[in-house]
Amino acid sequence: MLGYAVLFLIVALVAGVLGFFTLASAAAGIAKILFVVFLVLFILSFFFGRRRV
Repeated sequence: MLGYAVLFLIVALVAGVLGFFTLASAAAGIAKILFVVFLVLFILSFFFGRRRV
């Protein structure tokens, strides 16, 4: 999932440089959402994965 966030970030940067600002803002928004989802899942797995039975 972090890989997809980085991919969309790169797409947003390239689209912004080439002048496709609508595509750049959409790709940047998707990258932000994916990064937040990745961060939440990482934190949850960190805390709940450390439980001992």
